Amino acid sequence: MDKVPMTVRGEQLLREELDKLIKRRPEISNAIAEARELGDLKENAEYHAAREEQGICEAQIRDIEYKLSVAQVIDVTKMPNNGKVIFGATVTLIDVNTDEEVTYRIVGDDEADIKANLISVNSPIARGLIGKEEGEEVSITTPGGVKEFELDSVDYV
Repeated sequence: MDKVPMTVRGEQLLREELDKLIKRRPEISNAIAEARELGDLKENAEYHAAREEQGICEAQIRDIEYKLSVAQVIDVTKMPNNGKVIFGATVTLIDVNTDEEVTYRIVGDDEADIKANLISVNSPIARGLIGKEEGEEVSITTPGGVKEFELDSVDYV
């Protein structure tokens, strides 16, 4: 079984979500018990809704537990700061053509959220940046075409 890289923050968020779901179990069980008392289960919408909610909750719990079991948590703050782009690093890029500046943090697949500038380590941009150093110019082939960036800074926070 291959390990999947994850940041410390990503692990923390998954554990918090798991705790919330586990705390919902008794509430769902109570809802099922109350719905059973209403009578005929074949035509009892409350019962079926509660059972469906239970199934969804249990599936989410299993999914999170699996993700945590295969996670390799990487604490970038404990890595040597050598100016190279690695998993978990925050990079500031300057588009060579437009002088537009953008900052990304390279995270695991499950943590990726482009709206929050969190990009997957498996994305074209991250793959093109890994191993590069501050000050380098990088050409990255993206789905939108080739982009030219200058690697302005690399932070390990």
